Amino acid sequence: MRTTLFCFCLLMAWSASAQTDSASDNLLKELEGPATAASKKKPVAVFLSQRLINANTTEMLKPGHLEFKVVHNFGDIGGTFGGVKNAFGLDNSTDIKIAFLLGITKNFNLIVSRNKGFGNVTQLWEMGFKYRFMQQMENDPSRPLSIALFANGVASSVKGSTDSTKEHFFPRTSSRQSQVVQLMVARKFGKILSFQLNPTYVHTNHVIPGDVNSVFALGAAIRVPIYKQFVFIADYFHPFRSQGNIDALRAKGVRLYDVVGVGLELVTPGHIFHVNFTNTHTILENRFLTRTTTSWGKGEFRWGFTVARDFVLFKNRKKK
Repeated sequence: MRTTLFCFCLLMAWSASAQTDSASDNLLKELEGPATAASKKKPVAVFLSQRLINANTTEMLKPGHLEFKVVHNFGDIGGTFGGVKNAFGLDNSTDIKIAFLLGITKNFNLIVSRNKGFGNVTQLWEMGFKYRFMQQMENDPSRPLSIALFANGVASSVKGSTDSTKEHFFPRTSSRQSQVVQLMVARKFGKILSFQLNPTYVHTNHVIPGDVNSVFALGAAIRVPIYKQFVFIADYFHPFRSQGNIDALRAKGVRLYDVVGVGLELVTPGHIFHVNFTNTHTILENRFLTRTTTSWGKGEFRWGFTVARDFVLFKNRKKK
């Protein structure tokens, strides 16, 4: 069934080449290069999508636009739980995200999602927003960067455990919750390279004994066109923990790794499709920055895909 879902989404993305969508077309033109009038100030689309693999981007939905997004992570390609017997991970799904993004203004978006989750903390509900402080402009030295802020609150509705050593032991309702605040600073260099830094703060209300509630991580993301509508994308996150915290978790059998994702972005009118490879099971920052326990070096990375469709709910009345 999961393999069928993957094939269906892939066909849907390819079939979009026969459609037209002015919003995606305009963004694609912005990414291809500046207008002929070199002296004219023009906004720069550093990225094309609101998310790469694991990293959010500074890009925003236009006012009145609604984006429907599906993110899917399969099982391990190699290692103990991968290989031919599991169709290199396609027989399993570790996490699935169904999300809706709404453009309120050109610099403010709302986000709502449901996530399957992985491990003990599952059935995750997310509400969040993204606000852009600055957008990079062509021929404007005063605005050389795009800067945005992402924040969310996530709650788990899974049945709680009676074991206080488990992650899903929830003595209070607030114990089910976690929060993320992420700053995104991005710049497009010429027509080729888009680069972004993602300093991120994660707070988890309840953690297992020996763990810490708050973790700071630094992420980075790049986008490099390969050929026409095919684009290479990658992102990386390093959570900062004290050695004492790392040793305490290892004593409990929990070994954590940095999060690395690489992928291919396919741009078609109306759709943006990503084929992803990442070593994290989970999709939400609230979880993958604190519980990535699998390693690329051990073959513990997995296929994934992201497909997004943009709809116009209402038109911006201020636009002439």
